[in-house]
Amino acid sequence: MSTRTSRRRPRVRAALAALVATGLGAGLLGAAVPAAAAGESLAVQYRNGGSGGAEAAPWLKVVNTGSAPVALKQVKLRYYFKAAAPSAAYRFACDWAARGCANVTGTFGTIDEPGSAADRYLEIGFTAGAGTLAPGAGSGDLQLRFHRADWQSVNQDDDYSYGASQSGYADWAKVTAVVGGVQVWGTAPTAPTVPGGAVLFDDFDYTGHDDPALAAHGWSVRSGGGGPGVWGASWAPENVTFAKEAGNGVMTLRTSTAGTAESTRQSEFHSDAMKFRYGTYAARVRFSDAPVTGPDGDHVVQSFFAINDLTAPMAKDYSEYDFEYLPNGGWGEASNIFFATSWDTYGPEGSVNQYTTSRSSFAGWHDLVLTIDDTGIVYYVDGAEFARHDTRYLPERPMLIAFNQWLTDLTGRTGTEARAYEEQVDYVLHVKDRVLTPAQAGAAVAGYRAAGVSFTDSVPAR
Repeated sequence: MSTRTSRRRPRVRAALAALVATGLGAGLLGAAVPAAAAGESLAVQYRNGGSGGAEAAPWLKVVNTGSAPVALKQVKLRYYFKAAAPSAAYRFACDWAARGCANVTGTFGTIDEPGSAADRYLEIGFTAGAGTLAPGAGSGDLQLRFHRADWQSVNQDDDYSYGASQSGYADWAKVTAVVGGVQVWGTAPTAPTVPGGAVLFDDFDYTGHDDPALAAHGWSVRSGGGGPGVWGASWAPENVTFAKEAGNGVMTLRTSTAGTAESTRQSEFHSDAMKFRYGTYAARVRFSDAPVTGPDGDHVVQSFFAINDLTAPMAKDYSEYDFEYLPNGGWGEASNIFFATSWDTYGPEGSVNQYTTSRSSFAGWHDLVLTIDDTGIVYYVDGAEFARHDTRYLPERPMLIAFNQWLTDLTGRTGTEARAYEEQVDYVLHVKDRVLTPAQAGAAVAGYRAAGVSFTDSVPAR
């Protein structure tokens, strides 16, 4: 790893171009839990068996992921929700179960924790007749439902364990499993442990690049042309997609090309407002070394950054802070390189910045944290300090937050075979005017997720 102050040419940002055009840890969901007994371990899978109306329909499966048999009569599952009213009563029903509905029980309980994401739970149990799960075996379908005793409509949108778009079975950490009184799966809802003050948190729980909630939450997906990258390439909104993984939203940015400017389609996602300055910036990002389709070799840039607009060449109120990974090199580099760069300004005379590099593979998921205060700028990767930059690069004005993926040029790979690269983002967090350690940032994300909060933004406008 090396740190240098440089006047190398800037990578003129897509977000910056958009501004000029408009005038402007992994694994946080669940903590480790002790095994119920040696070799006993379970996973719970969930699908949404129905939405709307007067009934909720959580369909579940239990899978033995351990090395020892598990008697189902020792297993309890909890599905968490919010009651319509403190006095509301609920009724349980089993429509079908692979091991027989007569061997499945359902009871309701309450959670007395102010601020929790749920105040009730449905507890599913089994009789001895349900049998035993051998290692690797599953319970089969549990097609369950519940309703209010008065048959009034139920609103599931704020239910902790509910997944509206979960149309197929998948591991679901928001349903817990207990074996013999010991929790072995999932995360129960608790009151969030989150930082005070103004905070932006987004778990990227959206349906697509055209989801109206994106604009409502202050985000834009870039379209049209302009830098950075290949001249004549375009920015494709449809290349920004969203999906669920283990109950969390994940954003994917795709860049595709067939070796020509016209075929090159890049992707960018950024905040609309420049309102972020001092404080903590955090994101969990998955970088990749190889394309998802086609041959490898293009000079692709995968990034997470904060930036404002250049008001004039060499303007001193310009600011930019980058995490950037180039898996195939570029900018004069022959192979993979990771940059953390703090910018002062740039223009015809060159660029003024300080950057730290690591010439190694950064493929896979990484927790990226950037802190900015009066003492300087610090970059962290996976909890370890990666770079510390000088106070002369501190921001004079607020910035926007962005992610993008683009090609620096078309010289890294010749030929017209179609290929595509992907960068993924698990969440983004900004805590205004407070420096958090990476562990504190991770705890904040875990707190929001445990509370069932997928988006919040209390950072004031400029």
